Amino acid sequence: MAAPERSNDQQVDMSSSSSFLQKFRLYETRSNFYMIGRDKNRTCWRVLKLDRTDPTELNFYQDSTAYTEAECFETLRRIHEGNRSSGGLKFVTTCYGIIGFIRFLGPYYMLIITKRRKLGEICGHTVYGVAKSKIITIPHASVLSNVAYSKDEKRYKRLLCTVDLSKDFFFSYSYHIMHSLQSNLSNSVEGHTYYESMFVWNDYLTRRIRNNAKDCMWTVALVYGFFKQVKLSVSEKNFRLTLIARRSRHYAGTRYLKRGVNEKGRVANDVETEQIVFEEAQDGNPGRISSVVQNRGSIPLFWSQETSRLNIRPDIILSAKDPSYEATRLHFENLAKRYGNPIIILNLIKTREKRPRETILRAEFANAIKVINKGLSKEDRLRPLHWDLHKHSRKKGTNVLAILDRLATYALNLTGIFYCQLTSDGNQNTMENNIGECSTHDLPSKDDTASDSAVENGNDSKDAREEATTMLQKGILRTNCIDCLDRTNVAQYAYGLVAFGRQLHALGMTESTTIDLDNPLAEDLMGIYETMGDTLALQYGGSAAHNKIFCERRGQWKAATQSQELFRTLQRYYSNAYMDAEKQDAINLFLGYFQPQQDKPALWELGSDQHYNAARFLASSVPENSRSTMKRSLSESSILSEGSTAGRHGLAENDEEGKGLSDSAPEISTSETAMIAASLSAPPPTLEEIGLDEILENDCFCNGDQCTCAAFDMDWVSSSANSCEDESYGRSTAVRSFETIPESTKIESEIRVIESCSGNTKRDEVSVEKEAVAGIPQGYVRWVMDEEGHFW
Repeated sequence: MAAPERSNDQQVDMSSSSSFLQKFRLYETRSNFYMIGRDKNRTCWRVLKLDRTDPTELNFYQDSTAYTEAECFETLRRIHEGNRSSGGLKFVTTCYGIIGFIRFLGPYYMLIITKRRKLGEICGHTVYGVAKSKIITIPHASVLSNVAYSKDEKRYKRLLCTVDLSKDFFFSYSYHIMHSLQSNLSNSVEGHTYYESMFVWNDYLTRRIRNNAKDCMWTVALVYGFFKQVKLSVSEKNFRLTLIARRSRHYAGTRYLKRGVNEKGRVANDVETEQIVFEEAQDGNPGRISSVVQNRGSIPLFWSQETSRLNIRPDIILSAKDPSYEATRLHFENLAKRYGNPIIILNLIKTREKRPRETILRAEFANAIKVINKGLSKEDRLRPLHWDLHKHSRKKGTNVLAILDRLATYALNLTGIFYCQLTSDGNQNTMENNIGECSTHDLPSKDDTASDSAVENGNDSKDAREEATTMLQKGILRTNCIDCLDRTNVAQYAYGLVAFGRQLHALGMTESTTIDLDNPLAEDLMGIYETMGDTLALQYGGSAAHNKIFCERRGQWKAATQSQELFRTLQRYYSNAYMDAEKQDAINLFLGYFQPQQDKPALWELGSDQHYNAARFLASSVPENSRSTMKRSLSESSILSEGSTAGRHGLAENDEEGKGLSDSAPEISTSETAMIAASLSAPPPTLEEIGLDEILENDCFCNGDQCTCAAFDMDWVSSSANSCEDESYGRSTAVRSFETIPESTKIESEIRVIESCSGNTKRDEVSVEKEAVAGIPQGYVRWVMDEEGHFW
C-alpha cells in the first residue's frame, strides 16, 4: 500500500538539539562516571551521571538542563572540587556514542565508540562506520565482588569482544539509517520506535537506558551489513550512488547454525538491500533522489544442515512437522507488511541432482507457495519464479546476466522504484539538521496522483506540479538460493542494474531507461555489488563470495578464477567447521538471545542451537536450561507507512494487480519531466514481450484458464529442445527417505522429477590447471571445481 497523505507539519522532525548529540567526553570519580555530550554546532551540552557504587545494578541520572559550553565546564570544575579528597575528576576518553550496556554474572559494562569514520551522506546527513570501540567496567574496582574476576565472567567478556564492531557496523546521528529512504520520507518515526527495527543490532544493549532515561540522545542505533557510497558521472552530470545492505537481527547467525525459518516467520541471512541514486546540485544539496529496495533470505521452511568436520557438504534435513506452512505464511505476511504487494520470489536453487539435496527444498518450497496462495486473493498471491542459475551458468554460450536482466525487468515493472524531488528552504544548516526538510511534498496514496495532491494544498503552479512528481515502490523482489550468498548476489546485481538505468532516467541524466552490460557504469555497479557480496558472505558463510560469473565477465584468467574459488571453498569449510560455533555464541550474547545466570548452564555448555527455534515451535514446553527466548519485536515498516494495513494473511488489502507505484506518477506539463514520467509509468510489458513466455505447466499452481498465480519455472526460458543435463534420473522418480536423515524426520512427501527430453548430452567439464592447485589431491580439486564443493 502506498504511503498515506500527510501534511508538512507531520514530517520527521529531528531538529531539536536534544535529538542527537554527536561528541562525548567521559570523566570519572571514585563514585560516578560523568558523560558530557554536545551537538554538532556546540550549542547544547548535556550531562549523564552513572553510579559506580553498586556492584551489580545499573543506576544513572540524566540532567535535564541544557548547558552552554561555559556552564558545562563550570559544572565539571565543581565536581572536581567536591571530589578532591578521593582523587578528583579524571578524564577517561573521548567517544562518539554509547553502544549499550550489558551484564553477564557480575557487574555492568558500558560499550562506547571511541573512533568513527565517515562513510557517506544521504540528504546531507552523515553516515559513520565504527572504527574502534571500548568496553568499560562501570562499578569501581573497590566494590567489585569475586564473581567479576571469575573464569566464566572473563570468558563471557572475551566472547563479547569477538564481535568486531569495527567491521561492517554503521550509524547516523540524524538519519534513520535502519529504514529505507522511502520509509524515512513517508513516515514520522519516534526515537524509541526506530530502535525496534529488525535492523538495529544494539536494541537489546540500549533497552535499559532508553526505557529509564526516556531518551535516545546518548546512544547510537547500529546497523550491521554493508554501506558504500561512490561519486560517478554520466554525460558530464555528477551523481552519487549508495548501496546499503541491512542484516536482520532476528534469527541471526552463521551458515550451518541458522538455516530456514523459525516459528515467528523470521528467516536466516535476512538482508535488505537498498540502492540510492541522487544528483549533486551546484549548491551541494541533492535535488532529485531515487531508491529501490530488494530482499534476500533463506528458504522459509524448517530445514537444517549438521556441521561436520568430515563432510564438506552436509546433508539437507527437511522437517515435515509443519504441514500447513504457518511459519512460511508468517514470513510472507511480514514481507507484505514491510513492503506491500506484489511479492516476487526468485528461486535460484537446482532443479536436478544425482543425489537429491537442493531439489528437496525446491519441491517443498513450491508446495508451500501453492498452499499459501490458495488462501489469498488474486491480487495478493505470491509470484514465484524458478530458475536454476547453477545449471545455466555452466552451459557454453549462455549469457546468465542477460537472462537475469529479463527476469529483473519483469519484477521491476511490477514493483516500480521510489523517486522524488527534495525540498529545502535554501538553508544548508537546516538541511543538515532536519530530516523533515529532506522530504517530498505530500506523498500520494495509491488512488491519488502527486499533481492532485499539489492542487489540494492550494499550489497548482507549474513549478509546484514539477516538484510534486513522486513515484513510490510497492512490493519487493525476494531472491534466494541455498545460502543466499553467491548465486543470490549475482541476481541482485542484475536487478540493481535494471533499476540503475531507470533511476538515472528518472533523474533526467540519461535518455534511455536501460544500461548495457558493456557500459562503464555497469562495471562500476558490478564492482560495488561484488564487494557487498564478499562482505555479506564473510559475515554469514565465513569466506568471500564465489564470484565466478563476475570474474568471467571481466575476462579474468581462468586458472586464477579456479584457484580463487578453491581457496574460498576451503576457507568457508574451515570457518563453518571450526569457527562458527563460537561466532554463533557471540552473536547470541550480543543480541541478548542468551542471558547468563548464576547456577545455570553456561553458554558454551549448551549444545548447538541449530534446531532451537524449530524445537520451540514443535514442543509444547521449553526445557529449563534452554537458551533465553527473544522478545517478539514489533514489525516495522521498511517501505510502507506506519498507517498501512494488511489483510488477514498480511498481503496488503486493496492492492491493484501487477501495478507498480510508478503507475501513479502524474503527467507534468514540461516536456522533459513528462517524457520521464511517461516512460517510467508505462504499463508493464507482458511475459511474451520480454521473452519469458515459456511457462512450465507443472509448476503452475492453478487450473486451466483460471491460472493467475504467476508461478513460472524459468529453467525453460533459455533451454533448447535438445538440451538436457546428463543426470541419473528416471522419468518419474519418487524420493521418500534418505539414509542420512533420522527416522523421526524422514521425508514423507513425494518429489517427482520430470526430464525435459529423452536425449543425453554430456556435461561441460571444467579443466583444472595443475600449477594453480599444487599440493592438493587432484580428485578433491576436480570435485571442488566441478562446483559440487559449494552451493554455487
